[in-house]
Amino acid sequence: MIDDELDLRTFTPHPQRDAVLREVHARPFTRLDSPFSVIHFAFLAQGEAATSDRCRFIDFCLERNLTPPEQSAKLHQIVIGPATLRWEQHSEFSTLTWIWTNSNCSAADRFDKVDGTVRSLIRALRQTGQLLVAIRLEVEQNASPTTRAEQIFDENSLAMVATKSGTGIAASDFRVDEKGFTKILVCDLGMTSHDLGALVQRLLEIETYRPLALLGLSAALELAPSVDRIDRRLVEALEKMQSGEGLRFNNHLLAELTALAASFERGATGSLFRFGASRAYNELVQSRLSIIEGNNVSGYPTWSAFLARRMAPAMRTCATVEDRQATLSVKLARAADLLRTRVDVEIERQNHDLLQAINERARQQLRLQCTVEGLSVGAIGYYVVSLFSYLAKGAHDVGLRVEPSFLTAAFVPIAVGVIWLVSYNVRKRHLKHNDAPSVTCD
Repeated sequence: MIDDELDLRTFTPHPQRDAVLREVHARPFTRLDSPFSVIHFAFLAQGEAATSDRCRFIDFCLERNLTPPEQSAKLHQIVIGPATLRWEQHSEFSTLTWIWTNSNCSAADRFDKVDGTVRSLIRALRQTGQLLVAIRLEVEQNASPTTRAEQIFDENSLAMVATKSGTGIAASDFRVDEKGFTKILVCDLGMTSHDLGALVQRLLEIETYRPLALLGLSAALELAPSVDRIDRRLVEALEKMQSGEGLRFNNHLLAELTALAASFERGATGSLFRFGASRAYNELVQSRLSIIEGNNVSGYPTWSAFLARRMAPAMRTCATVEDRQATLSVKLARAADLLRTRVDVEIERQNHDLLQAINERARQQLRLQCTVEGLSVGAIGYYVVSLFSYLAKGAHDVGLRVEPSFLTAAFVPIAVGVIWLVSYNVRKRHLKHNDAPSVTCD
């Protein structure tokens, strides 16, 4: 019998295959039916804070006999009482999204009142991370969204946009109310539950990523004076470099420039992640806006137009400071390299002068040695001739027919010549082995 089925277990799977295939389903939309209310929080949490927030959410679930998230889960959704709670953990922050039907409140009070049970649950689930985003979103079925938005928001800051399908309108003034919430109104004009859930999630993502993107502006404004100061000091250091010289001066200037570079790199390293994250969050905001926005609502700017007037200058400021940091880092490196070159050249010049001085002293010592050797030849010759004169006198005294004075006088040039020749050969052999300076004692 032939097996028509293909069993993939016969292949060796990539260790990350399951993870990358599940990623496309990692954060699915929640199907929602209007009307309902949403409260959304985003807490900055990394490292121990993120671990603590996860543990608190797990304890919250276990205390109420609800299924906790798996160890590697980044998203978990539970139904607790009248509310649905969606917990998500990201690399830099975590979010809590509470969704419930606020049927006991009138339309005019929905932004101001929260169901008592939901309010108690929100208070019970406290987080360690710092609160950055708090959003109050209401979804209504309203035939006159413009009138309703004008009742809730500041008309001077009101931005509205219709979805591409034309079945929904979103409005907000992006202001923080007296309770600390940013308000968003969604008018359902006939959206499906899937489309409504997708719209709400994307609106919450826009208003979550927007503050995260703007965190880079604070870093840019904080770093800008430091960048200006270091840039001015670099110009001063370059001017000093042109006007001064000498090893001590160059070493002092190099130490000053190195300290300046270290101070700069410390600030630049700290802001590197923040600027990169701001760019990524801004791209996510623009991506979500391009997905949801359709036709304009007459008389009001779209979300893209409204946010562009505020966010685009902030993003340009971040990009400008980041570019200045990169340029300044290159300039500091070049200036330091130039100073090191000057120091190396100065050290080489001093070493050359020192070697010349050592060489000159060696020549002087060799000349002195030659002089001493010449005197030594005379002294040794004197003693050798004296010894020879004793021999000549002894030979004369024993009866040999020799003249001591004549023999001694004749022996003087022979003795001096032999002694000089022996001394010369010994010195020549030493000079050859030691590669001494070419100074002769002839």
